[in-house]
Amino acid sequence: MDDTNLIEIEDLYFQRGDRVVFDGLSLTVPRGKITAIMGPSGSGKTTLLRIIGGQVKPDAGVVRVAGKNVGDLGRAELFELREGIGMLFQSSALFTDLTVFENVAFPLREHTDLPEDSICDLVLMKLNAVGLRGARDLLPGQLSGGMARRVALARAIALDPQLLMYDEPFTGQDPIAMGVLVSLIQKLNGALNATSLLVSHDIHETVSICDQIYIIADGKVVGQGHPDVLHNHPSSRIRQFMAGNPDGPVPFHYPADEFLYDVLGSVK
Repeated sequence: MDDTNLIEIEDLYFQRGDRVVFDGLSLTVPRGKITAIMGPSGSGKTTLLRIIGGQVKPDAGVVRVAGKNVGDLGRAELFELREGIGMLFQSSALFTDLTVFENVAFPLREHTDLPEDSICDLVLMKLNAVGLRGARDLLPGQLSGGMARRVALARAIALDPQLLMYDEPFTGQDPIAMGVLVSLIQKLNGALNATSLLVSHDIHETVSICDQIYIIADGKVVGQGHPDVLHNHPSSRIRQFMAGNPDGPVPFHYPADEFLYDVLGSVK
């Protein structure tokens, strides 16, 4: 394990039913950086986060986090590893019957023996970091979508994790909320001296903060590097993805017979 990398994935294979999700995928995530995983819908981006967190076991290959082979860890070791991982779910996944304060306090109560006054101080610090200290007594149902995502982020950083994983953090956010999240991800990564792994479809927001991007498709890494490198990549498929062009190597039309043949039964 290279000490400069927090995550190393080698020759990862994973199949769900008859569908091959990963077919020899390899990548590294350097410490202290923001790395983005991008690619077409259904390419396995969220599944990759679940494999890194030990929720899903691969069919073959090695996944190391902080030098530990996730697939070899027992239950207690896996839980210990997860204490160093903060996860921001696409749905925010807040406990609907708990207040904002209690949602953020939850991991502190579960994983530490801190006294209540210390937990209170830490929760208020985390909420203040995301700009929502004043919302501590609200329930999730009283929050906007952007506020809920920020509360979930405060909960994800409650234990000062070494690794932060984001699953589509910008989905469903208005421009202001999206801008706030972009800023928070970048600032918190530096303030916590953490490593961030970001799964997203939002090109503009992602390239503005990430240090490197991996584009995955067909079970493999098809492109990697700094955003500027990928915008000028020799592969027209990758350039199409980065530019968001509707037609190109990935065609607009699903394969079909000639239009006139479908309509008239013959081609003139």
